[in-house]
Amino acid sequence: MPGSLLPRSLADELTKDLAGRAAAPVSVIAPFTGEELYELPQASVGGVQDAARRVREAQQAWWAAGDAHRRAVLLRGHDLFLERREQLLDAVQSETGKTRGQAFEEVFNSAAATRYAALSSRRVLAESGRRAGIPLVWRTRVRRTPKGLIGVITPWNYPLSLALMDIAPALATGNGILQKADDQGTLSVLLARRAFVDAGLPPELWAVVAGPGSEIGSAVVDEADYVCFTGSTATGRTVAQRAAGRLIGASMELGGKNPLIVLDDVNPEKAAADAAYGCFSAAGQLCVSVERIYVERGIADRFVSAFADRVSNLSLGTDFDYTADVGSLATKAQLERVTAHLDDALAKGATVLAGGKSRPDLGPYVIEPTVLTDVTPDMQCYGNETFGPLVAVTIVENADAAVAAANATDFGLNASVMSGSRGRARGVASRIKAGSVNINEGYRATFGSIDAPMGGVKQSGLGRRNGLDGLARFTESTTIAESTGLMQLPRTGPEFGKMIGLMVLALKSLKAIRRR
Repeated sequence: MPGSLLPRSLADELTKDLAGRAAAPVSVIAPFTGEELYELPQASVGGVQDAARRVREAQQAWWAAGDAHRRAVLLRGHDLFLERREQLLDAVQSETGKTRGQAFEEVFNSAAATRYAALSSRRVLAESGRRAGIPLVWRTRVRRTPKGLIGVITPWNYPLSLALMDIAPALATGNGILQKADDQGTLSVLLARRAFVDAGLPPELWAVVAGPGSEIGSAVVDEADYVCFTGSTATGRTVAQRAAGRLIGASMELGGKNPLIVLDDVNPEKAAADAAYGCFSAAGQLCVSVERIYVERGIADRFVSAFADRVSNLSLGTDFDYTADVGSLATKAQLERVTAHLDDALAKGATVLAGGKSRPDLGPYVIEPTVLTDVTPDMQCYGNETFGPLVAVTIVENADAAVAAANATDFGLNASVMSGSRGRARGVASRIKAGSVNINEGYRATFGSIDAPMGGVKQSGLGRRNGLDGLARFTESTTIAESTGLMQLPRTGPEFGKMIGLMVLALKSLKAIRRR
């Protein structure tokens, strides 16, 4: 059964769950129509502080309830989340403008991240033995406890998955959440939160606030014990500086200018289809989507022709069903950004192979997926993130030239290699400087591998989400070491004089038997 635009009545009901409401509401626009979807109440700094206090109070009881209880609540939340998927899909489409299929990717990734966190947290939290400095004389163990209050600042483009990939592991390890959701994604977040509250999560434990980043985002950072941020590199620097000023940790997934290398042994039609999805999923409004393609000359004519043909035949639409391949941009500002990059490139000599036109007949912010060639360094889209349905194709002589071009950027979030030989592709992938590299996929292979760490290098991020590393970042480790009483270590000068020979012998013996 097809979905529909989220009703205003439901939006008004959901916003009652917002914390810290104090300032005048702002209008949120539905991308498919350009009309107001609802009015979103904004928080005040004082409201954020009050919400943080309540989160801290709830967090103490949540941690005391134990791992088994937390796991059970999160797994019930996982089930309710899936049961309510149609409404969640409606919310994501209503706010972001993406297709229903790409909205489902969000539901899938969110549920997977929740399941993984719920079932893996015990491994991270379990007290573990470590090698003592002097075996038998000391006994050393490490225990982990939650940091406390986790500040999560999430963007509009993937409101569900980019929230749950941080929030689920934070909750699983015993923390509370203070989240600033982007105005354009708040309803999706509130629907997700409601599923977990209905599953038994204390309502005060996960507080959601809305408001301008410079004010409300900063207030979240000021209240948190650790911060997760997903967004632009420029804003990420500001968040990192504010967190550093308080000596708290942070993990950040930031911007990218992600390359795809097409080697000359590919099946050009299959590679073109995979590349098109990697470029234009969510209309290119994805931090890990492809914006640069480097294709070896030996396959260039066949691949470029197949790619342009594939892109030209993608179905555009703004319906709440599975008929469209590409949806709408999310906002007027996004349309203006993409159009500015496109107009600049064309004015400076770029060539359009596919797309290149706005489609107001389909929706106010719809623009055709666009493929460019002849893109030069003086063009805005050459090295800057477009964050929209615009990709540049460049022909290179060989794989070495492709790798060099792929690495010639300040970014390093995601990359892809397509080849008929996975072995050859692995060799090329090992030379790319990026936090994630996909082989014969655009981004989903790494993005969906929730047991593996995900993040960027260079200007594309700090820290990692997902995997055991993604759980451990929300904990504090404490080392507990005790003397076994087997030997009294020296405490005075004469005692050192008597025991140095024995201690040196112990060091040499441990090395000889390869004991760490």
